[in-house]
Amino acid sequence: MGIAPPVIEVFADLWCPFTHVGLRAVVEERGRLGRPDAILRVRPWPLELVNDAPMRFATTVAHAEDLKAQVAPGLFAGLTEAAWPGTTLPALALVEAAYRHDPRLGEEVSLGLRDALFEEGCDLGDPAELAELAGFAERVGVPEVTEADHRAVLASLEEGRARGVTGSPHFFCGGADSFCPSLDIGRDEAGELRIGLQTTALRTFLEDCLA
Repeated sequence: MGIAPPVIEVFADLWCPFTHVGLRAVVEERGRLGRPDAILRVRPWPLELVNDAPMRFATTVAHAEDLKAQVAPGLFAGLTEAAWPGTTLPALALVEAAYRHDPRLGEEVSLGLRDALFEEGCDLGDPAELAELAGFAERVGVPEVTEADHRAVLASLEEGRARGVTGSPHFFCGGADSFCPSLDIGRDEAGELRIGLQTTALRTFLEDCLA
């Protein structure tokens, strides 16, 4: 029996712009560390249930603009209010179906849906658009979404609460956990959001948890 690959768990929602940037940074750093064997398991952290309301487009676009200006100039090309989803719960269930079939396929679908939302302008909350994305996912091996996948989204929320998740994205690996280790997020004296890449801190976190 082979050794199980290491798993980096992340509790996050699909419409979180910090997660979109943070996951890309983790994938890049994982490659630089020569650890393609490590699996990125992105767990549902549905903010519409955490906050008792859907994510507001105005809030998201403001954060996306700050991210573009300060750390991610090439991202968020497809972010539009017309394609902003009213819910991410069905899309999160699709991700769970992919992970249920194969962890690496789950990672691919999780990252791909974020690209679809933020870079391609797809409305993940629109049943027709999500069905089209799900159809493509099925052609590459993702099984049909079942009621068990929808229940898995809610179960992940409860597990995240029990484990002390503080926001999206919150990482767990080995015995360590960290909220958004790839980004330094704070506010200046005027209250403006200030964001910086934490490449060294991210590398240290990944090196420790993958050792």
